[in-house]
Amino acid sequence: MDTESTHSGYSSRSGRSNRHSERGRERHKASSSKDSSRSEKSVIINPPETSSQDSPVHNGEPLPGEPMPAASDPGEEGQDDNWGETTTAVTGTSELSISQEEVVGLGKGIQDRTRGFRRYLPLAVGMCGGLLVLATPLVFLLLPVIMWPERLQPCGAACEGLFLSLSFKLLMLLTAIWALFLRPARASLPRVCACRAFLTTLTLLLTMSYWLFYGVRILDAQDEDYHGVVQFAVSLVDSQLFVHYLAVVLLELRHLRPCYSVCVIRSTDGETRHYNIGQLSIQNAALTILEYYYKDFPLHNPALLSASKHRAAKHLAGLKVYNVDALRERLRRYLWETPGNTAGAQPANGNQSQAATAGAKRKDSAHNELYYEEADYERRVRKRKARLVVAVEEAFTHVRRMKKEDERASPSDIMDVREAALAIFPSMARALQKYLRTTRRQHCHSMESIQKHLAFCLINNMSPKAFLEAYLAPGPTLQYGPERWMADQWMLVSEASVTSGVQEGSEFTLRCLDFSLAVTVKGIPYIRVTEEYVDPKSHKFVLLLQSETSV
Repeated sequence: MDTESTHSGYSSRSGRSNRHSERGRERHKASSSKDSSRSEKSVIINPPETSSQDSPVHNGEPLPGEPMPAASDPGEEGQDDNWGETTTAVTGTSELSISQEEVVGLGKGIQDRTRGFRRYLPLAVGMCGGLLVLATPLVFLLLPVIMWPERLQPCGAACEGLFLSLSFKLLMLLTAIWALFLRPARASLPRVCACRAFLTTLTLLLTMSYWLFYGVRILDAQDEDYHGVVQFAVSLVDSQLFVHYLAVVLLELRHLRPCYSVCVIRSTDGETRHYNIGQLSIQNAALTILEYYYKDFPLHNPALLSASKHRAAKHLAGLKVYNVDALRERLRRYLWETPGNTAGAQPANGNQSQAATAGAKRKDSAHNELYYEEADYERRVRKRKARLVVAVEEAFTHVRRMKKEDERASPSDIMDVREAALAIFPSMARALQKYLRTTRRQHCHSMESIQKHLAFCLINNMSPKAFLEAYLAPGPTLQYGPERWMADQWMLVSEASVTSGVQEGSEFTLRCLDFSLAVTVKGIPYIRVTEEYVDPKSHKFVLLLQSETSV
């Protein structure tokens, strides 16, 4: 009986499975007939193309959309949950598909290859334009002499004076171009400066216009008046000098008048500074703000931020989180199940009052903990500072004593200043190290930099207070080594175009690796000053004296 029941159960299951397989084949035939009747345009979803080494198949799991292996059951092994994020829908008859990662990688590769081209393209265009500007007047003078020298009229004294004027004007133009344009670049901006592009275009248009007029009126006609050719070249140099004057006004003088006040806030510690700037584009304003940042802002210290985060995490760890909705639902069910029981709400109210009391106690304890922690930190800082000041004063006193002894010693026994700095450094090294660790600035000062600063103070005969000033308070970023700077890592984020000028209410962000600078722009208000006349006679008064007084 058991074998028959088992056999019958197996046969029933096999029959059901056969029926399911027949229905599946019918569905497959119907779908294939429908697919054949469709048009050629269809939506094809293909998995990303990966190599055998980078294939996401692990432990024999197939990619989504691929046929399952014969040994595996489709119902047991599920597909990847993120398969929709790594595939691309392609509409049309093409069989190729590109994943999103490949598109992003392709864009980054193109950007990396064109970065150098975009960086040196303005420099190349500027050099070519400068050579064209300087060479064009000389070519204007040489072409008639080379092409038809026998037909030219002799050049008199006035023409020779024009030669002299042209030479000095070209020399002044060359010096002005060197002073304004051939300077080391302060930074690499994301976009081309609009004023520089306008000046370059204007210079090229001016030069091409002179070339067209020169080709039509002088080269084609083979003008014999060489005096007129020289005057034409002099007029070109005069126009180029006026263009250079326009460049000085747009690039150097226009932004000197303050028009806007910018507020710069560091995102991590909230350090804030305010600056006045002129009419600049957003990228030039960002460059100016970064120059002020390295000069005015104290060095960013992530160690202080980690301490505050540790205190906040410790405070949050002691708090209990309650699900208010669940508690309200439990209370409602309790009151619903026990109708007429008015005393049932009393424990809830008591629990709520107890919870409120416990929360207030925890809040007060958190405040007290923060207060005592800050007080203890300030006490330890004052203690370390006092020990450091005493150690440094003793070391400098020892140096002064050694200097007096060196005056009476022989020249062979005199110690060098750097050797003296190395000799007295161990006496103050421990106190300085403990102070820097307490203030969490030990990563800002290396032993080599401290020894160099000590030798510098000894060479210039500085006091111990002058030596300690560099360590008692955090200095600006430029005071430290270049390894502490965030050079070549700033990113300008702005909703408006970076080539557009700053306006009232403009906002942009400067991001680097560890923090960002949020910049808001406000216009300087129009100031109206009026005058009020005060009559000098209104300040006069009469003093009546009595004979009885001592006056």
